Amino acid sequence: MISQPLSKLSVIPLGGTGEIGKNLLVFEYEDSIVLIDGGVKFPDEELLGIDLVIPDITYLEKNRERIKALFITHGHEDHIGGLPFILPKLNIPIYGTKLALGLVKAKFQERTPYPESLMHVLEPGVPILAGAFEVEAFRVTHSIPDAVGYSLLTPVGRVVYTGDFKVDYTPIDNQHMELGKLAAWGEEGILALLCDATNAERSGVTWSEMAVGKALREWFERAEGKIIMATFASNVHRLQQAIDAATDIGRKVCVVGRSMENVVRTATELGYLKLPNENTLVASSEVGTMPPEKLLVLTTGSQGEPLAALTRMATRSHRQINVQAGDMVIIAATPIPGNEKLVGKTINHLYQIGAEVVTKEMGQVHVSGHANQEEIKLVIRLARPRFLIPHHGEIRHQAGFRKIGHSLGYSDQDIALTQLGSRVELSPDQMKFGERVEAGSIYIDGLGVGDVGHLVLKDRQQLGQDGVVVVVAALSKTKPYRVMSGPDIISRGFTFMKEADILVEGAKKEVLNSIEVQIRKDQMEWGILKANIRENLSKYLWDKTRRRPMIMPVLLDY
Repeated sequence: MISQPLSKLSVIPLGGTGEIGKNLLVFEYEDSIVLIDGGVKFPDEELLGIDLVIPDITYLEKNRERIKALFITHGHEDHIGGLPFILPKLNIPIYGTKLALGLVKAKFQERTPYPESLMHVLEPGVPILAGAFEVEAFRVTHSIPDAVGYSLLTPVGRVVYTGDFKVDYTPIDNQHMELGKLAAWGEEGILALLCDATNAERSGVTWSEMAVGKALREWFERAEGKIIMATFASNVHRLQQAIDAATDIGRKVCVVGRSMENVVRTATELGYLKLPNENTLVASSEVGTMPPEKLLVLTTGSQGEPLAALTRMATRSHRQINVQAGDMVIIAATPIPGNEKLVGKTINHLYQIGAEVVTKEMGQVHVSGHANQEEIKLVIRLARPRFLIPHHGEIRHQAGFRKIGHSLGYSDQDIALTQLGSRVELSPDQMKFGERVEAGSIYIDGLGVGDVGHLVLKDRQQLGQDGVVVVVAALSKTKPYRVMSGPDIISRGFTFMKEADILVEGAKKEVLNSIEVQIRKDQMEWGILKANIRENLSKYLWDKTRRRPMIMPVLLDY
């Protein structure tokens, strides 16, 4: 009897590859699909007015009936921030560790609630059956507690995804990465390893989070005024160390910023953050009455976001807390690529006030949560996979990971560098690319989800660069055709029209000429007329100013 060949296992990244953020992985085998994570990405300077970016899940909506579950690796925004927008469209079970699921529930409370019956707390080491997959979480060390990776046992072999990790031998919570489990699976045989590639360009190993606690204590002891520390809200281990150090030297702690307040509340309720006593925390409304040398402020804004708490403190626009000369401001984070200018601007404001600013370049107040080259090599050696797939990183990080693979004896054919929507097909002895699926980005602007696309962004960029010129004219729409009023020229962001008489008069003539051409043709089709006004006026303004403002003709029927 000849056995039937097995179907292929597909691995499809809908986010988190070729970029940092909005992580979403799809694993597909026949009629079974499981998902891992659903994150957001924060907009860069080109995405004017956009609040968040989430993965395009068109492919998942088309295959909703085949999706068995979604699994969460950890509670960072780039892994769970998109779930309030994604899950209501899919209505599927989700699994995560206690803290990760707690943070997800807090996010849903801010928007549309998700059924509690679909939320399940998992335990590392306990397999979960999801269609054709047997999914098992294993502990990893990262910059947030309760982080896990996943093993997916499939009909074609075992696939392991590390999630975000670093090998921290002295973790704050004493929960070590389960390297032994990786080694045991490697002994049995791992078909493919999907591995965190974020720090693949960095040599050596990543420092332990324990080093940050020691550095923070040293800086805290030196501070004379109040201490303001900005860090990622979800870095519970760092918050714990800062709170402990402040309490030991007699300082109270004030938590500022919505995301920071949510994480502290959730982590405390679930037992991941332990307050030394019931009087440790003080409200921001009490800060003005406290001696500055008795206060630590934990805040958001380490990325220089214009509306974040630290930025408003630095610009003296926060309602309750402002930076004063002699205060110590510790920025315990590294700027996300693209945020360097914003962070630099905030630091300049702080120095101008007279604050002492401490960054990771001056002291070990921040360490990465991602593995460097030697840690990646260790994981690959223990797992001994047949194939490698770098994930969570830009193209240059993937290229750095490929070099690591080469150094360990893997060929280019053994390493898959993916793009959004790539379909990596795995069989027991082969890895190849299949047909791509629809993938990309969905923009969130205020309450709008997906209603802002590339054309709208292009308009915003044009408005931001050269402004807008509005042409208003009243016309008779019946014969004899003639101009009844105008044209009037109004501009915003283009030039100050009151001081540009010659330019305005020339623009009016161009508009009148465009109208008269249509009158002579005995045609008053307003769509054609608007297009002609737009084209002719644009040429005129470019010749006179070398600028291309957005031109909006407004024609009134008289």
